[in-house]
Amino acid sequence: MGGLTYIDFLAKFGVGGAHPGGIGLTKSLLSEENINQNSKVLDAGCGTGQTAAYLYNQFKANISCLELNPIMIEKAKKRFQSLQIPIQLIQGSVEEIPFQDQSFDFVLCESVLAFVNKPKALKEFHRVLKDGGRFIANEMTINSKLNQQEALEIMKFYNIDSLLLESDWVRLLKETGFTEIKIQMLKQNLADGNIAQEFNFSQNFEPELFSILNEHGNMLVKYHDILSHRIFICSK
Repeated sequence: MGGLTYIDFLAKFGVGGAHPGGIGLTKSLLSEENINQNSKVLDAGCGTGQTAAYLYNQFKANISCLELNPIMIEKAKKRFQSLQIPIQLIQGSVEEIPFQDQSFDFVLCESVLAFVNKPKALKEFHRVLKDGGRFIANEMTINSKLNQQEALEIMKFYNIDSLLLESDWVRLLKETGFTEIKIQMLKQNLADGNIAQEFNFSQNFEPELFSILNEHGNMLVKYHDILSHRIFICSK
């Protein structure tokens, strides 16, 4: 497959709100937080900038975006320019966040931790949050343990280093120093997909990206009882 990955598919197809529940779930989660024009928010792994644009339009908050993928950055930049919204967009990794300690009131992370070194990224999120700051994550979670062959199939396709149970996530969050951990789950079969998915296609995308999309669909159907997600909301 020419070394192309699931992330390449998301970037070239310009999928907005690729995480379970999509932008609708994000809006409902954010509405329950005390975000205002004085809030400093980090959208970590912002993708094409759909959530960040909503955050600014809804709350007029001070938004910083961090994204590693150059194609997604380009699409986010175009979005922010066309909407004329002042969002700081930085290329970088959540494993080494280029901000000082205690910079943010909120850190938002949607389907990002699964693809990186989780302990490293969580330590960085904790570091850049102010005391009392809030961390909101929506992440891939398995409902039950898999045998080695199944686990390898999923990890290889998504290019991830581990699959975590809810209890594994909670342990990691606690070890990092997060408190008041609340867990939610969207009652939705991931194989059903997101309603009103946003696409922003690249002009030159490789035909094999369709096979990645197809394989992603197959994974969600094959492991529909096991592959899930959890929303974690906690404080520093």
